[in-house]
Amino acid sequence: MGSAKNSSTAARKARIEEMRRAEHARERRNRVLTIAASVVVVAGLVVGGVVLVNSQSDKKDSTASGDAKNSGDSGHFTTGKDGVRTWSGKLARTHVTSKVSYPMHPPVGGNHNPVWLNCNGDVYTKAVPDENAVHALEHGAVWVTYTAKAKKADVDALAAKVKKTPYSLMSPYENQAAPLILSAWGHQLTVKGASDPAVDKFFATYVQGKQTPEPGASCTGGVMK
Repeated sequence: MGSAKNSSTAARKARIEEMRRAEHARERRNRVLTIAASVVVVAGLVVGGVVLVNSQSDKKDSTASGDAKNSGDSGHFTTGKDGVRTWSGKLARTHVTSKVSYPMHPPVGGNHNPVWLNCNGDVYTKAVPDENAVHALEHGAVWVTYTAKAKKADVDALAAKVKKTPYSLMSPYENQAAPLILSAWGHQLTVKGASDPAVDKFFATYVQGKQTPEPGASCTGGVMK
């Protein structure tokens, strides 16, 4: 029994270390690689092209702004035997720049801001924008949220866990049904405390889990609130 547990722990540590190395490699590539392009065209074509692009951009921005008020989600939660609530239906993934009205709190998917919230073990002490956090979930992060009713010991213990786990983040969230909630793209779980066995299971399953729409996407270089 002890051997199996040690093997599982070692595998978990190896997985986290591999994700950390991959994240660092992406950061190095982003610093080293630079894309440069120059195009010389007749002045008349430039003017005409700019006018056309601006016209199309205005239409696109207008549409995105209109969609922003709606998450684009449809469906409902179904609860499994393990207590995990899974969204059954559509979770939209359109990038929008305005506030979004989500059908669940915290949201587990839907239209979201083009910039993700940093989720490389980031612990936020103030509320963060839903729209940026949802983008982090799209990248395969687990989002830990808590209310003022959560015990300080649990908050501190979960914060310590998040800080050690790439592709995770934590923030206060008053508009939720329970003191402690864990969220991933399309999945959510209420836990009793930091020592609840369901916490480790949720992290092991959903940090860069099969539900991730964009596996391997960066959890750094976004926004930090």
